[in-house]
Amino acid sequence: MPHIHEKIDFTVEVFIVYKDKVLLRMHDKFKQWMSVGGHIELDEDPIEAAHREVKEEVGLEVELVGNPLIFDGEDHTRELLPPIALNRHRVSATHEHITFVYFARATSDKTAVTYADDASEECLWCTKEDIVKMELWSNIKEYALEALKRLGKV
Repeated sequence: MPHIHEKIDFTVEVFIVYKDKVLLRMHDKFKQWMSVGGHIELDEDPIEAAHREVKEEVGLEVELVGNPLIFDGEDHTRELLPPIALNRHRVSATHEHITFVYFARATSDKTAVTYADDASEECLWCTKEDIVKMELWSNIKEYALEALKRLGKV
Protein backbone atom coordinates (compact mmCIF):
# COMPACT_ATOMS: atom_id res chain seq x y z
CA MET A 1 0.00 0.00 0.00
CA PRO A 2 1.26 3.54 -0.64
CA HIS A 3 2.36 5.73 2.20
CA ILE A 4 -0.46 7.52 4.01
CA HIS A 5 1.77 10.34 5.19
CA GLU A 6 4.95 11.69 3.62
CA LYS A 7 6.98 11.59 6.86
CA ILE A 8 5.67 8.73 9.01
CA ASP A 9 3.33 5.75 8.74
CA PHE A 10 2.00 3.12 11.15
CA THR A 11 2.77 -0.51 10.31
CA VAL A 12 2.43 -4.01 11.77
CA GLU A 13 4.88 -6.91 11.98
CA VAL A 14 3.77 -10.43 12.80
CA PHE A 15 6.19 -13.16 13.87
CA ILE A 16 4.28 -16.37 13.15
CA VAL A 17 5.18 -19.57 15.00
CA TYR A 18 4.21 -23.10 14.01
CA LYS A 19 5.46 -25.82 16.36
CA ASP A 20 9.20 -25.10 16.79
CA LYS A 21 9.67 -22.75 13.81
CA VAL A 22 9.10 -19.07 13.07
CA LEU A 23 8.22 -17.78 9.60
CA LEU A 24 10.45 -15.28 7.82
CA ARG A 25 9.69 -13.76 4.43
CA MET A 26 12.11 -12.22 1.94
CA HIS A 27 11.14 -8.56 1.67
CA ASP A 28 10.90 -7.69 -2.02
CA LYS A 29 12.13 -4.08 -1.60
CA PHE A 30 14.86 -4.46 1.06
CA LYS A 31 16.02 -7.98 0.05
CA GLN A 32 16.21 -8.93 3.74
CA TRP A 33 14.56 -11.72 5.69
CA MET A 34 11.79 -10.11 7.75
CA SER A 35 8.51 -10.92 9.43
CA VAL A 36 5.16 -10.71 7.71
CA GLY A 37 3.65 -7.24 7.82
CA GLY A 38 2.91 -3.92 6.24
CA HIS A 39 1.09 -0.61 6.47
CA ILE A 40 -2.03 -0.06 8.55
CA GLU A 41 -4.68 1.31 6.21
CA LEU A 42 -6.83 4.32 7.08
CA ASP A 43 -9.91 2.22 7.87
CA GLU A 44 -8.08 -0.36 10.02
CA ASP A 45 -6.84 -0.82 13.53
CA PRO A 46 -3.53 -2.69 14.08
CA ILE A 47 -5.28 -6.02 14.75
CA GLU A 48 -7.23 -5.87 11.50
CA ALA A 49 -4.08 -4.88 9.61
CA ALA A 50 -2.08 -7.75 11.13
CA HIS A 51 -4.69 -10.35 10.08
CA ARG A 52 -5.02 -8.81 6.59
CA GLU A 53 -1.26 -8.67 5.99
CA VAL A 54 -0.77 -12.28 7.14
CA LYS A 55 -3.61 -13.48 4.88
CA GLU A 56 -2.35 -11.48 1.87
CA GLU A 57 1.35 -12.28 2.21
CA VAL A 58 1.33 -15.91 3.36
CA GLY A 59 -2.29 -17.10 3.25
CA LEU A 60 -2.41 -18.19 6.89
CA GLU A 61 -5.08 -17.84 9.55
CA VAL A 62 -3.39 -17.00 12.86
CA GLU A 63 -4.11 -16.37 16.50
CA LEU A 64 -2.43 -13.12 17.50
CA VAL A 65 -0.61 -12.97 20.80
CA GLY A 66 0.13 -9.70 22.52
CA ASN A 67 0.26 -8.24 25.99
CA PRO A 68 -2.75 -8.97 28.23
CA LEU A 69 -5.91 -6.91 27.93
CA ILE A 70 -6.73 -4.69 30.90
CA PHE A 71 -10.36 -3.95 30.07
CA ASP A 72 -12.47 -6.89 28.89
CA GLY A 73 -15.83 -5.66 27.77
CA GLU A 74 -17.37 -3.10 25.52
CA ASP A 75 -19.12 0.16 26.25
CA HIS A 76 -17.93 3.14 24.23
CA THR A 77 -14.48 1.51 24.03
CA ARG A 78 -13.25 -1.78 22.65
CA GLU A 79 -9.76 -2.53 23.90
CA LEU A 80 -7.42 -3.87 21.24
CA LEU A 81 -4.83 -6.54 21.91
CA PRO A 82 -1.70 -4.60 22.89
CA PRO A 83 1.36 -5.47 20.81
CA ILE A 84 4.35 -7.38 22.16
CA ALA A 85 6.52 -4.39 21.25
CA LEU A 86 6.51 -1.02 19.46
CA ASN A 87 9.37 0.42 17.47
CA ARG A 88 10.17 3.44 15.33
CA HIS A 89 12.61 3.16 12.46
CA ARG A 90 13.77 4.98 9.36
CA VAL A 91 12.94 3.43 5.98
CA SER A 92 14.49 6.26 3.94
CA ALA A 93 16.15 9.61 4.49
CA THR A 94 12.73 11.28 4.68
CA HIS A 95 10.33 8.59 5.92
CA GLU A 96 9.82 6.59 9.14
CA HIS A 97 7.56 3.81 10.40
CA ILE A 98 6.07 3.23 13.83
CA THR A 99 5.55 -0.53 14.02
CA PHE A 100 3.22 -2.58 16.22
CA VAL A 101 4.92 -5.97 16.72
CA TYR A 102 2.77 -9.05 17.34
CA PHE A 103 3.51 -12.72 17.77
CA ALA A 104 1.07 -15.28 16.36
CA ARG A 105 0.35 -19.00 16.37
CA ALA A 106 -0.44 -20.75 13.10
CA THR A 107 -2.38 -24.00 12.76
CA SER A 108 -0.53 -24.91 9.55
CA ASP A 109 2.82 -24.31 7.89
CA LYS A 110 1.34 -24.25 4.35
CA THR A 111 1.90 -20.75 2.97
CA ALA A 112 0.55 -19.12 -0.20
CA VAL A 113 0.52 -15.53 -1.43
CA THR A 114 -3.07 -14.38 -1.86
CA TYR A 115 -2.48 -10.76 -2.92
CA ALA A 116 -0.96 -10.05 -6.34
CA ASP A 117 1.12 -7.05 -5.19
CA ASP A 118 3.14 -9.24 -2.81
CA ALA A 119 5.75 -10.29 -5.32
CA SER A 120 8.01 -12.33 -3.05
CA GLU A 121 6.81 -15.85 -2.40
CA GLU A 122 10.09 -16.76 -0.72
CA CYS A 123 9.33 -17.85 2.84
CA LEU A 124 11.34 -19.88 5.35
CA TRP A 125 10.17 -21.66 8.49
CA CYS A 126 13.21 -21.26 10.77
CA THR A 127 14.28 -23.05 13.94
CA LYS A 128 16.09 -21.28 16.76
CA GLU A 129 19.36 -22.68 15.40
CA ASP A 130 18.58 -21.30 11.94
CA ILE A 131 17.83 -17.83 13.33
CA VAL A 132 21.06 -17.75 15.35
CA LYS A 133 23.11 -18.55 12.22
CA MET A 134 21.32 -16.17 9.83
CA GLU A 135 22.48 -12.65 9.03
CA LEU A 136 19.40 -10.72 10.09
CA TRP A 137 18.75 -7.20 11.26
CA SER A 138 19.14 -7.30 15.03
CA ASN A 139 15.51 -6.45 15.76
CA ILE A 140 14.28 -9.24 13.46
CA LYS A 141 16.62 -11.74 15.11
CA GLU A 142 15.60 -10.77 18.65
CA TYR A 143 11.86 -10.72 17.91
CA ALA A 144 12.05 -14.08 16.08
CA LEU A 145 13.95 -15.71 18.94
CA GLU A 146 11.54 -14.29 21.52
CA ALA A 147 8.53 -15.49 19.51
CA LEU A 148 10.02 -19.01 19.48
CA LYS A 149 10.75 -18.83 23.20
CA ARG A 150 7.19 -17.76 24.05
CA LEU A 151 5.20 -19.77 21.51
CA GLY A 152 7.40 -22.58 20.21
CA LYS A 153 6.84 -26.25 21.00
CA VAL A 154 9.90 -28.41 20.70
